[in-house]
Amino acid sequence: MSYRTGLSHVMTSVIEPCAEQAGSRGRFPRASVRALGRAGLLGLTVSAEAGGGGRGPAEAAEVVREISRVCPATGAVLRSHYAAVAVIDAYGSPWLRRRIAAGEHLSTLALTEAGESATAAPAPGTRSTATRTGEVVALSARKRDVVGAAEADSYLWSSRPVDGRDGMTLWLVPADAAGLFVPARPDGAGPRGSATSTVCADPVLVPAGAMLGPNGGGLDLVLGSVLPWLAATPVASGPDRAPEATVRDRGGTAVPAAGEKLPAS
Repeated sequence: MSYRTGLSHVMTSVIEPCAEQAGSRGRFPRASVRALGRAGLLGLTVSAEAGGGGRGPAEAAEVVREISRVCPATGAVLRSHYAAVAVIDAYGSPWLRRRIAAGEHLSTLALTEAGESATAAPAPGTRSTATRTGEVVALSARKRDVVGAAEADSYLWSSRPVDGRDGMTLWLVPADAAGLFVPARPDGAGPRGSATSTVCADPVLVPAGAMLGPNGGGLDLVLGSVLPWLAATPVASGPDRAPEATVRDRGGTAVPAAGEKLPAS
């Protein structure tokens, strides 16, 4: 079955009937996410060698665009998932990649911190600390505007490098890790029903092996993988739109996320 056939079936059988509950009642579209998993669409962009669809940004954009037209909440969740998977598929464990390919794992982005502005730091997530003791790392931060907060199975998380130098390191943080806290009522600006909210780690403990990519190499991964995937997929317009992270390249130039235009200087 092609991904378009699967998408058409899920749209008519699940997403369209459930869209009103997400839009008017603010309910997270769990049934739609599960149906996307069964149809192979959560694993659409996972490498074929891991059992995924092996598709790229163009196909992902097509899927997100069609879903967002009917249910902006589900579209926002899937968009953030695809951006996180771009890093996980390159650096995550084979077991996790197979889980995503099988439609049994939903991930999301946790890159921007509460109180952080585009000019406050060289990149989002660099206020977050990472302290290593043996094979355990303690991450402390308040991440804002996380799509699917308390609903996703994992977070692509950013912090300072474990040695304390400037820069960024990326981690895979399981949603059930002790020390994570999400407000009972979503406080983010994403589409209604997308569970866009703050995620707090005070701290959260993860194994040192949860690091994705090299220590201090997170900015290159965000610029080279996460932002291109976000830019390739459409963004909901209007007041329900979730703010996107803006990062700065190594020369200090601001790089807009998701195709946004920066104000003229």
